[in-house]
Amino acid sequence: MNALALPFRSALLWLAVLATGAAPVRAAGAGFAVATFSADVTIPPGHAMIGGGNFYSSVVVDPLYAKGVVLLGGGSPIVFVSVDWCEIRNDAYTRWREVLAEAAGTTPDRVLVSAVHQHEAPVVDLTAQRLMAAHGLDNSICDLAFHEEAVQRVGRAVREALPKSRPITGLGIGQAKVERMASNRRYHLPDGSVSYNRTSAAAKNVLARDGEEGTIDPWLKTLTLWAGDEPVVALSTYAVHPMSYYRTGEISADFVGIARDRRQQDTPGCFQVYFSGASGNVTAGKYNDGTRMIRPLLAGRLYASLLDAWQATQRTPLTKLEFRSTKVRIEPRRDAGFSVAELEAKLTPATPPHERSLAAMGLSWRQRTDAGHELDVPLIDFGLAQLLLLPGEMYVEYQLAAQQLRPDSFVMVAGFGEAATGYFPIDRAWAEKDLNLDDWCWVAPGSEQPMLDAIRRVLVPGTPR
Repeated sequence: MNALALPFRSALLWLAVLATGAAPVRAAGAGFAVATFSADVTIPPGHAMIGGGNFYSSVVVDPLYAKGVVLLGGGSPIVFVSVDWCEIRNDAYTRWREVLAEAAGTTPDRVLVSAVHQHEAPVVDLTAQRLMAAHGLDNSICDLAFHEEAVQRVGRAVREALPKSRPITGLGIGQAKVERMASNRRYHLPDGSVSYNRTSAAAKNVLARDGEEGTIDPWLKTLTLWAGDEPVVALSTYAVHPMSYYRTGEISADFVGIARDRRQQDTPGCFQVYFSGASGNVTAGKYNDGTRMIRPLLAGRLYASLLDAWQATQRTPLTKLEFRSTKVRIEPRRDAGFSVAELEAKLTPATPPHERSLAAMGLSWRQRTDAGHELDVPLIDFGLAQLLLLPGEMYVEYQLAAQQLRPDSFVMVAGFGEAATGYFPIDRAWAEKDLNLDDWCWVAPGSEQPMLDAIRRVLVPGTPR
């Protein structure tokens, strides 16, 4: 699983597009339409950030948004929304899908919710918060009343958007490399040994800074929907943790939000949505020194690639809009420190705040998996392009594997779907003792193959289900 085949895949894709004879799109489509919606979901002052543990919001640097689309004409409506929150977990994720499905007149399984994963933003898990409250613990994971208010606000935005839907006749696909941004947490030390200590802001660590970028997906991808010759929606994604500096209390959509909003100013008639790819193990660490100067610098690099992908866009008539989904059972982690009894024992005032928040979130996930819960792996198929949503902090190797399953297609991967899993590593990370798996990971070793099988089932037509 590596990115070496990407340029060749890109060439095949452009040949496929050109073979359609598609110049500027003018022909009528097949009854497809799109509605766009946006809602402010900025948390109030004093709200927990990144899962609680003494990290609370104090001031709004820039607002947080839920931006999405409702796709019409491919059966029941399909909703895709990208949310400027860190994670949406367990029953909070279910609640988002329920509310938006009701608003759009569809079913919850056809609602795809992806968190952008900024860290100056909240982690929401309703059951975990209730567990904290039941044990009399005063540090919070999320505010239940605010969460419901925010979800309902997005639901209203969906309902208000539907009457304003626009017919779409064309599909555009473009991509561009992002330079000096992404790096894998895993890199080699001078003696050839492997280290996983490249953090999100690691440039002050000389070895992490000078080590190779490691396994990344260097391509930023943009999918556009067109009404004749007018672009209506641009969906863009890149696989990198969207973090410059954090734990300041300053609510922010970080450098990805800055770049997205700048593109929106460029294209007032085209709705810009950005979502993070599968980047649980990919950060800006090699190029990020964590200073305040780095955020606008990273934003500028991402913006330049958004612009390049836009300018590289090739257009073709939109002839297909299809939804598919599969389910996968992922076993919860049960090793030392992750048994139900051990997690429950941490719900006490004597436990450091961050540890008890992690324990509550772990118990929330265990309750669901022990009750038989399976993860959804949904996909929107546009014919020449597919948008696949993966759960949790999926390692980038899953994204590269998905692309290799369809080398003749434009496969876009959204990460940070149902986020209850935390980090979702490949098996090699366990074998090499990836230190990032010490706490923020609630899936059992051996989860790689079931997830790869699920990706194949939903992505490759004809795969037995």
